[in-house]
Amino acid sequence: MPALFDRDALAAHRARASQEGLFLHEVAVGEVKDRLSMVNRTFTDTAVVAPFPSPWLSAFPEARYLPDDEVLALEPGSCDLLIHGMALHWANDPVGQLIQCRRALRPDGLLIALCLGGETLHELRAALGQAEAEVTGGLSPRVAPMGEIRDLGALLQRAGLALPVADSVPLTVSYRDLWHLMRDMRAMGETNALSDRIRRFTRRTLLDRAGELYAAHFGMPDGRLRATFEFICLTGWAPDESQPRPLRPGSAQARLAEALGTNETKLSD
Repeated sequence: MPALFDRDALAAHRARASQEGLFLHEVAVGEVKDRLSMVNRTFTDTAVVAPFPSPWLSAFPEARYLPDDEVLALEPGSCDLLIHGMALHWANDPVGQLIQCRRALRPDGLLIALCLGGETLHELRAALGQAEAEVTGGLSPRVAPMGEIRDLGALLQRAGLALPVADSVPLTVSYRDLWHLMRDMRAMGETNALSDRIRRFTRRTLLDRAGELYAAHFGMPDGRLRATFEFICLTGWAPDESQPRPLRPGSAQARLAEALGTNETKLSD
């Protein structure tokens, strides 16, 4: 089965990214810091998997940084905190990435993974799809598919992580026009790297029509265009005997009705 993403194209796109275009990564850093502030633990060995380490350096200066290669350069049990920063949505094998992260964690070590979710750029996807259908009579993959929160959360359990939690944080950004958005996407290094993408230049008439549709359906009162970026945050722990576990069915020591101070009524069959 062919890979979903062309990793060589992705590397080329990232090489053209600019520091000014990494604002999404700065938002991701803030989200990770917020979640760590609620964890009553001191971590001593942190590793960060990220395509652009610079936004993370000030927040985690002592961390080890490594790229999001398909095989991560992580030794088993080598860290107690692992941050997978804004790269999982480009992984050809996301569950494989999470399994590698779990193996790299010591018992009771924490994984926090931030990536873009399925609502990201849904406006652009809709405008391009309708424009292409009108102009060419067909449809081609132009915006990479991204995972939904429920599916991504399920990957944590498949990877063998305990106490899994997945949550979503939407971010709305406004742009002057479609060309402004596309320039920003290039500056982010987040442009189309699908393996089956169209390899020729997109016709100007298609992009002009997409801009018209975008403005008509997703324009803001001030004339700017709305663009949604959905951050998915995944957290999970390497299994350990010290972690809380659910009780076996029927092992409760008190009735729920007693705890609530109500009368218990048996329903007839």
